[in-house]
Amino acid sequence: MILQNYYYYFQNVLTPRFCDEIIKYGNSQQEKLALTEDIVKNGKLSQTNIKDLKKKRDSNVVFMDDRWIYKEIQPFIHQANKLAGWNFDWDFSESCQFTKYKLNQFYDWHCDSFSLPYGDPNDKNKYGKIRKLSVTCSLSDPKDYKGGELEFDYRNSDKASIAKCTKIAPRGSIVVFPSHVWHRVKPVTKGVRYSLVIWNIGYPFK
Repeated sequence: MILQNYYYYFQNVLTPRFCDEIIKYGNSQQEKLALTEDIVKNGKLSQTNIKDLKKKRDSNVVFMDDRWIYKEIQPFIHQANKLAGWNFDWDFSESCQFTKYKLNQFYDWHCDSFSLPYGDPNDKNKYGKIRKLSVTCSLSDPKDYKGGELEFDYRNSDKASIAKCTKIAPRGSIVVFPSHVWHRVKPVTKGVRYSLVIWNIGYPFK
């Protein structure tokens, strides 16, 4: 798929109070080790699996389904979808992923879309659908951490013959991008970086 815009960016649109509330809420919940698609499919998490996992992804997550979070962020998703010229059909937001990147934690190059649509017929909201638009919200004050840059790779694009990356960090900012776009979070070198990720899904492209 050829894209004119690889992401759409809203700077400082979430209030410090909203960011603080998400961080407080996330830190009050039981966090889990963030997994990758292959680990989820296999359903096993041995010490060898964990060692291999942490070569690609090392962070801690909490999942949230609270309406007040979606209410705040979804309008920006719709706006970005239109203004970036994607106009993707989507109708459901997955659980919000509150992510904590502590010292030396990171997430290497990856895309959020899976190889096949969701296949559980008992999940009426997701069955037969794919991830179309990903959202990352920056919750931390840049003064509180170093590293942890979100970067995009314009692979197979006429915009760059070599991977071209973009750093986006200010607190309260929202980045929306097609879920098949490759991206990464570089290692945190000081402090803790908090973010909120939401995947928005719809039926496969025609």
